[in-house]
Amino acid sequence: ESYELKWAGERDTNNYKKQMDNERRESLNFRNQEAARRDAVMRELLNLTQEREHESYMLKWAGENDGKKYLADQAELCRQSLAFRNAEGKRHRDIDEEMRAKIILENAQNEELNAACQSDIQHYQEECAARDRASLCLRGKEHFANKMQAESDGQVQLHEDHESHVLDTEAWHDVNDYVQECNRRKRLSLVFRAKEKRRHFQIERDQAEVKIQQQHSDTYYRSEDARSAELAKLKEKARVALALWSFGANPFATLLE
Repeated sequence: ESYELKWAGERDTNNYKKQMDNERRESLNFRNQEAARRDAVMRELLNLTQEREHESYMLKWAGENDGKKYLADQAELCRQSLAFRNAEGKRHRDIDEEMRAKIILENAQNEELNAACQSDIQHYQEECAARDRASLCLRGKEHFANKMQAESDGQVQLHEDHESHVLDTEAWHDVNDYVQECNRRKRLSLVFRAKEKRRHFQIERDQAEVKIQQQHSDTYYRSEDARSAELAKLKEKARVALALWSFGANPFATLLE
């Protein structure tokens, strides 16, 4: 009976050792499987990290390229804007130069017209003076002839001489009235021509000022439209650049969470 207990104890010991060996093998298999799974998970995490780092670098390089392109576009827009403003400035200077040349030409024409008017007036005054001198000479000769005839005829012709003198006086008044009428008409004609010339010059100057104001308004509106378009493009490109740079966050952010 003691041998049976001994043998039973040995069998239990062997069974326990076998059980422990099985449990040890199962523990080793489980630990190997866990280690393999952990290695696979770590490799997967490392691959994901590398992929995210690669994407981050790609986004960074793309953002840098977009930034360079944006700066190049802005430089080109600045050059175009400067060229446009230079062209507009040159056009305005040309318009101002044309207006100045036109004003100088009009002033020269006015001076020529004034000189021509003065020449005509002087010529007309000389003609009037010549006619007056001829008329005075003629009347003087007639008066002297009448006076000699009156003296030769005696006192009988005194009344007729008196009437002749009255007629001469009236003729002189008529000549003076005619000269005054001619001078008045000449002054009215000069005043009318001067008013017409000033009116036409004022109309042309007003039309030129309206045209210049319209050109300045058109240039201002075109400049405002171009500036608005440039600002809209700048805002859109800034928004896109910010959206692209926002992807450059920590690639381990999702793992840390």
